[in-house]
Amino acid sequence: MSVGAGLLGGLLLAASLPPLGGWPLGLLGAALVFVALDGERRWAVALAAGVGLYVPGLWWMRDFSLPGYVVATLLEAAILTAGLSLVSGRWRAVAFPAALVVVEAVRGTWPFGGLPISGIDLGQVDGPLAGAARIGGRLLLVALVGAAGVALGALARRRWRAAGVGAALVAVVAGLGVVAPDGAADRRLRVAVVQGGGPRGVRAVARDPAPVFERHLEATAAGVRPPVDLVLWPEDVVDVEGEIADLPEGRALAALADSLDTTLVAGVVQDEAGDRFRNSAVPWGPDGTMYQRYDKVHRVPFGEYVPARRFFERIADLSAVPRDALVGTGPPVLDTPAGRLGVVISYEVFFPDRVREAVRAGGQVVLVPTNASSYRDEQIPAQEVAVARLRALEAGRWVVQAAPTGYSAVIDHRGRVRQQGGLGGAEVLTAGVDLRTGRTLFVSVGSAPWVIVALGALLLSKVESLRTRFVDRKSGEPVQSSERI
Repeated sequence: MSVGAGLLGGLLLAASLPPLGGWPLGLLGAALVFVALDGERRWAVALAAGVGLYVPGLWWMRDFSLPGYVVATLLEAAILTAGLSLVSGRWRAVAFPAALVVVEAVRGTWPFGGLPISGIDLGQVDGPLAGAARIGGRLLLVALVGAAGVALGALARRRWRAAGVGAALVAVVAGLGVVAPDGAADRRLRVAVVQGGGPRGVRAVARDPAPVFERHLEATAAGVRPPVDLVLWPEDVVDVEGEIADLPEGRALAALADSLDTTLVAGVVQDEAGDRFRNSAVPWGPDGTMYQRYDKVHRVPFGEYVPARRFFERIADLSAVPRDALVGTGPPVLDTPAGRLGVVISYEVFFPDRVREAVRAGGQVVLVPTNASSYRDEQIPAQEVAVARLRALEAGRWVVQAAPTGYSAVIDHRGRVRQQGGLGGAEVLTAGVDLRTGRTLFVSVGSAPWVIVALGALLLSKVESLRTRFVDRKSGEPVQSSERI
């Protein structure tokens, strides 16, 4: 019964994620998992919860590699199992949210740089807890999901005092998030986001780049109306061999920026010698001058590079990833006539430290050129919008996202979607966007304190559990389950 409850809890957590996005389901799922863990087979309950969460949560991966999807699902479920198996003893109400924080911290960094897609924080972007991200980022939001689950679990067991304390704690932290400082508006830009449209479910290696470039030229000509301060094109809609400034595509983009009298930022993939390439955001100024570009730092494993390629090519078909992306250097900002612009490319938006670094380096708005056209369904595009909203909350910055086949979006510093495009079609979003200054508490402090607190809570909980077991065994008395919430 408890294993089944753990599975159902995991499924409810998955149902809270975009594109479904029912945030109350995430809290109910956390409560069900917490209650189900109160037994001897904690590892089985935790594994069932992981399967329930990640089988649907990583469903997008099946389009690229079915074996890879199975392996990734089992690995992510194993990480959750390892964390939740530590939840025991009279401090389990503290250990549960702490374990979730540690699990998400591990998922965000390991293996191969982490896979924070389908994190349970994404299910709360539309809910009342989201503002806490200004204080402690995604990990504090995860902790609040766990704490809310504990409170609901106590309520279901009629532990009124524990339920009241837990609910009050969650409410206070969420309330502090609403009033926490998030900077101030400096000036306003008129921004145009270009989405060229086209077929979905087409991998980059099987795509002709010329029509993609032409579609974005046509969409810009049809939909961008001066005056406009900034035009954003998506990731990898300009694919060239050689230096972009010396090629017809580069000259066309310089002429376009000049004709619109605007700053144009475009996603450029540029082939380099030795089967390498750069994935860049390249800006052109209103006079057609090309400025210093930003090269993507956090690459997609098995998408933009293959770790231990010689090993994996013996056991898998790597034809879809024939070359590796070079790793960029320097802060994720672009110095342009429109201002100092933070920029994270596609997958990087799932990593809060990339946006945090952009703001700390002076970025007054965050640009997200992305490309989700390889995915057939809306799971990843919807999660990208959700995570962009979370980054906006964490950073106190507007976020402007451009995708060739959607979703493109304009998101304000409070995480509200001001405009959003559809999937597949060509369109241009035009909006006023604030350039902002100042820092949130999360930008100033980061995630490290929350990881340290969570690890400390888990350690103390485990020590207390072992001490209680030792005392009970020495006295010959059984462990009293009534001490558990």
